Amino acid sequence: MEYGIQTFSLVKRFGNITAVNNLDISVRQNTIFGLVGPDGAGKTTTMRMLSSLQKPDGGTGNIGGLDIVRDSEEIKRHIGYMPQKFSLYGDLTVLENLEFYSEIYQVPKKESRQKIKFLLEFSNLNSHSYKLADQLSGGMKQKLALSCNLIHSPKYLFLDEPTIGVDPVARRELWKILFDLKKQGVTIFISTPYMDEAERCDEIGLMDKGRIIEKGRPDSIISSFSNHILCVLSEDNHAAKDEAQRLKSVQDTYLLGEELHVVTQDPVKTVEELRKAFETSVMNYSINEISPALEDVFVHIVKNQGHGDEYGKCN
Repeated sequence: MEYGIQTFSLVKRFGNITAVNNLDISVRQNTIFGLVGPDGAGKTTTMRMLSSLQKPDGGTGNIGGLDIVRDSEEIKRHIGYMPQKFSLYGDLTVLENLEFYSEIYQVPKKESRQKIKFLLEFSNLNSHSYKLADQLSGGMKQKLALSCNLIHSPKYLFLDEPTIGVDPVARRELWKILFDLKKQGVTIFISTPYMDEAERCDEIGLMDKGRIIEKGRPDSIISSFSNHILCVLSEDNHAAKDEAQRLKSVQDTYLLGEELHVVTQDPVKTVEELRKAFETSVMNYSINEISPALEDVFVHIVKNQGHGDEYGKCN
């Protein structure tokens, strides 16, 4: 299977800040690739360069064999790009937005009517076609934005954190649409801070500080994690974390939501040590070994690179 999207030592700087640092990515045709990381990792900048909206300061890239700098205008004919911020016209209806984008992309009128009808059904917006875009819910706005980017039948689709601020049901519906698009032969490049979404991708790149720190299939990245994870639930996880950090058998600790995750190579020994350590300082707790998730792998890699506890709070 050939690659549809590639970057080679891609670099982008803003003053003294290197937002994207020697990025190498290869995305296979007809797959979903996820660029995963926290805010400020460089995901949006990467996507804007791939969409020929920003010029790189170093390196290069190509989309379907077209150079992202030299062939920028031609590339725009073959891609759909959906930015983080809703960018359609709020004072136009759903149908009017689709008609407007159809004209922008110069879709022939007969084909446009057929495509709009298909997209309204495809995105479940048929019964909302008369509504102004500003009247739509967050999830409907994202489906409308996606539909407008599909009006010209792009071969490549770039989605920058499309489910931020969207309710769980709408997120699920959006991903169903993406899976359907993949079946139709569209290559999808999506950025997200959500690890559960990353696990739905065919391949991912874990990004931090402008660099890819790990890449591959989600299941392969998870299976490469050789340590054990203990999940601690207590009335005071901060106190539990302080106690756990003092133990020699504990390699790492971090808070994920309401859970304290403790990384160790010897779970039996660590459970015994934690119980002793919690006797006087931590009340009403439970300790269970759990399978590592992608988020555990990401947090562990980043912390081992010396970036600190802030990444223990990733979405």
